Amino acid sequence: QVQLVESGGGLVQPGGSLRLSCAASGFTFSEYIMRWYRQAPGKERELVATITSTSGFKYYADSVKGRFTISRDNAKNTVYLQMNSLKPEDTAVYYCNVEVGHNDYWGQGTQVTVSS
Repeated sequence: QVQLVESGGGLVQPGGSLRLSCAASGFTFSEYIMRWYRQAPGKERELVATITSTSGFKYYADSVKGRFTISRDNAKNTVYLQMNSLKPEDTAVYYCNVEVGHNDYWGQGTQVTVSS
């Protein structure tokens, strides 16, 4: 079965950096588009970044463009989100997502808190 396990969240000061990881299993990772979403308290879940199967195309939300970088290692079945210049408004639970066979799969999420 499809499993996504996020890690790397934590508490960081404004201006700091974090690197999130999402380890995937249960499907042929190298063939699928991967996405990172986030959900802040009281807000809807929003798409943060997308990466195609061979990393040939990447999408970023305007709110993170120039600060976040999505990448993947198909040999390790892992997708990453490097987050730099973090702001308090980046505080949220971050989720890894994949659509396999018209079904959406999500990890358990990892909390990112940006605060002084």
